[in-house]
Amino acid sequence: MKNKYSVIVFDLGNVLIPFDYTPMLKKFDELKPGLGNKFSELYKNNYHIHRNFESGKLSNDEFLNQMLEWCENTLDEQTFCKHFSEIFTENKAVSSLLPKLKQKDYQLILLSNTNEIHREYGYKNYDFLNHFDKLFLSHQVGFVKPEPEIYKAVQSYTKKNPEEHIFIDDVLEYVEGAKSVGWDAIHFQNYDQLLEDLQTRKII
Repeated sequence: MKNKYSVIVFDLGNVLIPFDYTPMLKKFDELKPGLGNKFSELYKNNYHIHRNFESGKLSNDEFLNQMLEWCENTLDEQTFCKHFSEIFTENKAVSSLLPKLKQKDYQLILLSNTNEIHREYGYKNYDFLNHFDKLFLSHQVGFVKPEPEIYKAVQSYTKKNPEEHIFIDDVLEYVEGAKSVGWDAIHFQNYDQLLEDLQTRKII
């Protein structure tokens, strides 16, 4: 019997590339004692700025102006972008699944809440990105997960029925967002659990 899935949609952050802002905050502390913690609190307490940047509602310049102000103008734009993006590592166990899935003729899609700075300075040169048929990046699409429109943008591209899509994300709210538009979804916790969930569905 033919597998019902034809499209596998991966999240990026904390699935394919775990991230940790600690090194960035340490760099800020080196510039000025206590600056890392101060920046972190401002960022968390004004999370709408991050969200607006991810959805493309805030320009690069507007975001950077705010970030440099929170850093008390202790560094320039390029240095901030560098520190802001040196937060990623590759989960090679998960990325090794991509060519195997590609060989089975699944359509592979990346769906990420992300921003222009992280793409340019952080992850654009990872080779595993070449396995994807299409990257749906929130700042380009104009919507963020779990807004229904971002999942529907994927469907407009794949031209497949909702139930043929399966989504893998570490954030439960985004998993539920995918299910609300008729997709199946896996709440990612680690490689072994993901592999088991894919095998249970006879995807791999």
